[in-house]
Amino acid sequence: MQLPMMRSFTQFLQSARIATVRLQVPQCACRFSTSRTLLTSTTDTSSSIPNFDRYNALDNPRILITGGLGQLGPGLAKLLRKKYGEDNVILSDIIKAPKHILESGPYVFADILDPKNLQQIIVNERIDWLIHFGALLSAVGEMDVPLAVKVNIEGVHNVMELAKRYKLRIFIPSTIGAFGPDSPRNPTPDLTIQRPRTIYGVSKVHTELFGEYYHYKHGVDFRSLRFPGVISAETTPGGGTTDYAVEIFEDALITGKHVCYLRPDAMLPMMYIDDCLRGVVEMLEAPQEQLKLRTYNIAAMSFSPEIITDAIRKHMPHFETEYKPDSRQDIADSWPQAFDDSRARNDWGWTHHYDLDGMVKLMLELKRKFMKLDLPQTKAART
Repeated sequence: MQLPMMRSFTQFLQSARIATVRLQVPQCACRFSTSRTLLTSTTDTSSSIPNFDRYNALDNPRILITGGLGQLGPGLAKLLRKKYGEDNVILSDIIKAPKHILESGPYVFADILDPKNLQQIIVNERIDWLIHFGALLSAVGEMDVPLAVKVNIEGVHNVMELAKRYKLRIFIPSTIGAFGPDSPRNPTPDLTIQRPRTIYGVSKVHTELFGEYYHYKHGVDFRSLRFPGVISAETTPGGGTTDYAVEIFEDALITGKHVCYLRPDAMLPMMYIDDCLRGVVEMLEAPQEQLKLRTYNIAAMSFSPEIITDAIRKHMPHFETEYKPDSRQDIADSWPQAFDDSRARNDWGWTHHYDLDGMVKLMLELKRKFMKLDLPQTKAART
């Protein structure tokens, strides 16, 4: 006999909540804007309670970046804050942030292995998009496989479940390491056999398939890009097999000589960081109907240590590279030599801006600046 009364009370609460949200006026770092339109869920018909996370967040999304103090997080946060507002992009990690990070915008502690901690941030900050960068890279992962399993697999489970619960658009990067020696290497297409031989690669294949499953089973807006080696002047290498392509510039400027842990002919796909970050933003913003895949290859160039050494010598003729391959060469031998990213170019308009010569010139200029080296000007800096 009390059921009709309870149902009426629920309907009353729903009406009150809708009115409260619609009447809220932006103040300071307010979470809603008057231009946002609320949408009710179109997939869950079992409940009449409005879904407050399904409003049109593209106009001004609230974004959380986990694992944000790695190579990509700070730069992506800067780019997104310029587009969507400083207070709408929250950088997070489990380590103490340096002063310049704290001064650049919101930063919080977020442990991807603690779902309650993540849930609290998502709810309190009304997050719309979740960008998950937390992972151990290839060479580091091989040194501590149990930790890599926890971070790279359990962490993905945690963020994906929260994306399902709160209807988040979620981006998790994949990698060239998701392929193995049985994959075609030159070029490697989006859809092909994937049998990686590192825990990093295994965890990324798991991420791709897990994300697709949650998309088709639960409607989660999962998006991913397979990154090649990413080259940046501002960040410290984090233990990846392609990190020589960053270290080589520091050595060129400091000592004029680089000792490479790969063979001179070890060809791998690479990309300058500005192209990489722009690719993330463009895919996040792409309309759902344009995405024929949930995971795409993207690339810009392929080169070997020998090729990039020759490119640096155009600016520093006396630069030398010595080759002492180690266990990372075995990893490189199982990876693609070149990516076929034609699907990304055709489906949502991906294109790169930096080729090898342009990247080398810019890296020498920026490395000198960030390392504050009092060295003679290179040809690149003079032109």
